[in-house]
Amino acid sequence: MSTGEQGGADAPESDVDAFAERVFGSVLGAFETLSIHVGDRLGWYDVLTREPCTAGELAAATGTDPRYAREWLEQQAAYGILEASAETGPEASAARRYTLPPAHAEVLADRHSLAYSAPLARMFAAAGRAIDPLLDAYRGGGGVSWAELGEDARDAQGDINRPWFEQRLAPDLAGVPWLQELLSRPGARLADVGCGHGWSSIALAKAYPEARIDGHDIDVPSLEAAEAHAREAGVDDRVAFFRAGGDELAAPGTYDAAFVFEALHDMPFPVEVLRSVREALAPDGVVVIMDEAVGEEFTAPADEVDRIMYGYSLFICLPDGLSTPGSVGTGTVMRQATLEAYAREAGFGATEVLPIEGFAAFRFTALRR
Repeated sequence: MSTGEQGGADAPESDVDAFAERVFGSVLGAFETLSIHVGDRLGWYDVLTREPCTAGELAAATGTDPRYAREWLEQQAAYGILEASAETGPEASAARRYTLPPAHAEVLADRHSLAYSAPLARMFAAAGRAIDPLLDAYRGGGGVSWAELGEDARDAQGDINRPWFEQRLAPDLAGVPWLQELLSRPGARLADVGCGHGWSSIALAKAYPEARIDGHDIDVPSLEAAEAHAREAGVDDRVAFFRAGGDELAAPGTYDAAFVFEALHDMPFPVEVLRSVREALAPDGVVVIMDEAVGEEFTAPADEVDRIMYGYSLFICLPDGLSTPGSVGTGTVMRQATLEAYAREAGFGATEVLPIEGFAAFRFTALRR
């Protein structure tokens, strides 16, 4: 029986061709993403930010193989990421010099720029490396934790948010007067739940020099990195890190404010975490949740924010959440209604979306006792 006899009509050839072109474009993009990961991890972009290079010079500067360096340089130029000099003749491939344009250098190698995007490729590569365990989880349940995704995923998460915490967190929080007043109290105690590499804790310490910040996370390598970063930033006298889940916080009334930066949707038991955070707050304390600014409702086709968040959810956040037995399995695409339901169940009386806009693809929500 033909497809048409089963109740459908054959797709127009133009639609088939258009979708085939879309898939081909996606494959091109995947190869480009992996090539960015290679340049990032091998230090090739870092060298090219300093000066144009031949393949031999790039290989010598980074201790890598010159033949692979040449192929990568040619591929990067073919994709329009690098510019290549116009040598001709039999020795052209050895003599050709490659330049990383300034705008591309900022995106690929400037770790303090809001445009820094190389960690996105690192996260993509980490998910690809774990594809077999992911497929096993999809078939039988269970999950793949951040620990199993490995160093690339962990470091990418810290690196991609770092410039936003460094440059935007302080002025954006200061733009909410009542919150600025609370955080500026002499001797304020602040909690950073799910602190990861500690960049958010460090940013809070720099913005509020009268405050003391406690960072909480369950991942030991992340906490070790956070402690090193705090020492380098000179705030380790006011920032401390603890290996603990959000359901294992301090005594009641400890914190004037608590923050959960892009972590609640990963937590297997978000209500229990929020309940524990609420109990650790002072009577007039507040919790601020920064999480993905996805749409209010599911739509298809969706906008780019929802699409990339579904990508993260499918390959990273949902498998991590489901790696803990009994997890609620929120996933990256946590709608605002879901967050508010978690808050109510945890005992919070009110939620408020804060007037912070343009902070990457995030939404800030305050929860009050």
